[in-house]
Amino acid sequence: MTAAWDDIASEFLHLYPRGRRLLVVSGADAERSRRAADDLAAALTAAGQTVERAHSADGDGQALRADVIAPFRAAESAGTVLVVSGPAALIDEDTRGLWNHIVWQLVDAEPPHSIASAIVDVSDPENPTRRFADYCALPASYGA
Repeated sequence: MTAAWDDIASEFLHLYPRGRRLLVVSGADAERSRRAADDLAAALTAAGQTVERAHSADGDGQALRADVIAPFRAAESAGTVLVVSGPAALIDEDTRGLWNHIVWQLVDAEPPHSIASAIVDVSDPENPTRRFADYCALPASYGA
């Protein structure tokens, strides 16, 4: 576990302290997102949370809603965090409203996503670092 994942877990729990919560870890590489989400799930578990994990290789929003999100929301146990990993499609316009918190993982000079709640550089997966982007300086043509 690293300080970056601990910090994001702490921030998430401060903003969403209870209930059934949905967190996504996305990025340009779906498999890289899986590792990052596993590490974040471990940090949430260490913080005393019950965590469920899911991965979407293709980011199919309809399948995700039907097969993962709906059953998670329908479950009776309270206080669980669902951490979903996958490609950038998980935070497209039709799916970004599903999530309480969005973590975008990237490597080196890959561009960040402007709607991310947190951005993490996983160039060194053993030592990820948090990045903070100033989107006020970007031109309006820079899309989310």
